Amino acid sequence: MPVRRPGRARPGRPAANGAGAPAGLRRLSDYAWRLLVVAGAAYLVLIILGKFHLITLAAFLAMVVTSVVRPLVDLAARAVPRPLAVLIGLAVALLVPAGLLALIGETVANELSSLTNEFQGGLDRLEKALEGPPLHIAHGTFDDLQRKVTDFLSEHRSTLISTAVSGAGRVVEVATGAALALFMSVFFLHSGERMWRWTADQLPAAAGDHLDRGGRAAWRTFAGYTRGIFIVAASNAIMVGIALLLLRVPLALPLTVLEFLASFVPLVGSPIAMLIASLVALAARGPVIAIVVLALIVVIGQIEGHLLHPLVMSWAVSLHPVVVAVSVLVGSISAGVIGAVVAVPAVSVVWSVYAELRGPRPAVPPS
Repeated sequence: MPVRRPGRARPGRPAANGAGAPAGLRRLSDYAWRLLVVAGAAYLVLIILGKFHLITLAAFLAMVVTSVVRPLVDLAARAVPRPLAVLIGLAVALLVPAGLLALIGETVANELSSLTNEFQGGLDRLEKALEGPPLHIAHGTFDDLQRKVTDFLSEHRSTLISTAVSGAGRVVEVATGAALALFMSVFFLHSGERMWRWTADQLPAAAGDHLDRGGRAAWRTFAGYTRGIFIVAASNAIMVGIALLLLRVPLALPLTVLEFLASFVPLVGSPIAMLIASLVALAARGPVIAIVVLALIVVIGQIEGHLLHPLVMSWAVSLHPVVVAVSVLVGSISAGVIGAVVAVPAVSVVWSVYAELRGPRPAVPPS
């Protein structure tokens, strides 16, 4: 009597639970539905964060402030009590940008009259140059353009006023978010470690251990990226400021601050800031100086890409430039400038948590 082999499906009948499907297809389907579940959960989280965007941005800013100011607070806490060290650190973090903004305002106010004459003369020179070869733009084209802009502003005055009023409401919202971020920063700096331990202790032991490992890996990556991008942005701003001062470009200090802020958007922020500086140089100093400023985009990009990022950022994050570019593009499409700023640290944090949880459990828990 023949003996049937166990586990083998009969011919002509479908195998139960997909046992007759190729192994590769079964493996692919297993990964597919899990990826769909993860994508759905991530999408749901993004929707919830978008509904409470003010709190989300405040928490993000608080973590940025904490990651930058915490080394100073830890250093000051060696000599004074922790609450006083937190107060010192936050005072420095607030006074430095406030003083910088006051200096920019004073610089613009002192140079306003001379800048107006320089820009007007530069625009006249630019118009005469464009009227000549090789473009041969008709005389009076710029006057017609200026007249059209003036007419457009007059016709849409009510719309512009309503937009300004809504912008005032946005200012109130931004001030509320900044106050909330400052409030959260105080507690993150003072007792962030205790807050995190309490959160991990609320879960079962196994889940709490995974949360602790992933959370600490995420914070190391986020703090390292934030400090690194501050160093890179400051280095770019110093190089741009020195170059603009040597070229005697007006508004060198505001343009330097613009370069510093724009450097927080990887790959695209710095070139856009330098393009604005080249337009100012074109209007005030002529096309030769503007071309030199444009050349700085290539020089600073090479220094940033081949020197600063490998030296400063490699110990914090390790992402391929293609991943960085795609992350910035997706973030900008999803949430504008804020999304472009947040995209790269978010991807870096997710990857670091995945790498930490995928690896072997450390023999000694991290301090």
